[in-house]
Amino acid sequence: MKTVKRFLLDQSGATSIEYALIAAGLSIVILVAVNNLGSALSSKYEVIRTSVQ
Repeated sequence: MKTVKRFLLDQSGATSIEYALIAAGLSIVILVAVNNLGSALSSKYEVIRTSVQ
């Protein structure tokens, strides 16, 4: 019974899961931002390329 009670009161596992969820969320935000930046840069370079020709 003590083992079950100790397991239910243990917060270390929950903390690591919270950190993993935060890291996953930040990774998604970074991927979306980089993807949008890449698209914007590509269109800018296309405008520059057509104006140089």
